[in-house]
Amino acid sequence: MPELRRRAPGQGLNRVGTIDVHTHMVPFGWPDLSAEVGPGLWPRLRVDSEREAMIMIGAREFRRVDERCWDAAARVADMDAEGVDLQVVSPTPVFFSYGKSGAEAAKVARIFNDLVLEVCAPARNRLIPFAQVPLQDTDAACAEADRAIASGHAGVEIGNHVGDRDLDDEGIVTFLQHCAERGIPVFVHPWDMPASPRLDRWMAAWLTGMPAETHLSIIAMILGGVFDRVPESLRICFAHGGGSFAFWLGRLENAWHERRDLIGVSERPPSHYLDRFSVDSVVFDPAALRLLVDTLGAEQVMLGSDYPYPLGERPVGAVLERADFLTEPQKAAIRSGNARRFLAL
Repeated sequence: MPELRRRAPGQGLNRVGTIDVHTHMVPFGWPDLSAEVGPGLWPRLRVDSEREAMIMIGAREFRRVDERCWDAAARVADMDAEGVDLQVVSPTPVFFSYGKSGAEAAKVARIFNDLVLEVCAPARNRLIPFAQVPLQDTDAACAEADRAIASGHAGVEIGNHVGDRDLDDEGIVTFLQHCAERGIPVFVHPWDMPASPRLDRWMAAWLTGMPAETHLSIIAMILGGVFDRVPESLRICFAHGGGSFAFWLGRLENAWHERRDLIGVSERPPSHYLDRFSVDSVVFDPAALRLLVDTLGAEQVMLGSDYPYPLGERPVGAVLERADFLTEPQKAAIRSGNARRFLAL
């Protein structure tokens, strides 16, 4: 397939106007993982038509997807319509396989990372692939990250925890140190939210669980002393505006000062680490974006959409355009400047 370009004259990588750092893909089919990897309850794709399919977990329907997940031409058409120059394309977290053995998850990561490259290849001047890694196995995760980067990926997407191991787990810290040393950007996405009957209604696991999961993982990196142990060169971004972190920073700060007997091992108070991580702009409301900017600074926020899923923001950048409190240089930084730094373009 020929390389896809904008219908309008392109700006080129040196003059990119809009970068979306938070999008996902699903391949249009993949090998039978039970045969390729080993027996187990693996995700599979039920193809309903050339344009629609259903991700299945055993006999359970997990998520309906459409051609925008796997068709570069469809993605680029949407990007053109909404003025997006580049997309970071990450796997859908259901493929992480953190509950499997490290060896099994490494095989799955290799399969899907190669498929991400295939999806992005027809529009390699527009789509920036991010890889998954078997995060439960530190050595395997580092090896797959290196292989993926050598194969054409620009960064990695990781889940915000592995079972009960949060981002301050020794093995995960080692992986983050590896990414910092190799200059690999890391995008952290919430997944595997808590389950209870109270969360079964109204998509409550997504509406409350995702923000809470992301908040908890930022706290783990701060109070667990991760930012004291990884190089400042680590480029790490948290999805969904960092969850509820910005709203509750004051509570966290107060707890660090008032209950040091219980609160973490960080060398400095939480506010000291605000320039060590970024968040995306998927918060939907200008008031929420203002809180992010007031708390973290405009230089720590990047444009994101969660494309093509229905709980994402459409059109891309709508909340940014309605943010009349931002200066034009701040909007330019959020729209693309900060992402250029994160991606080392």
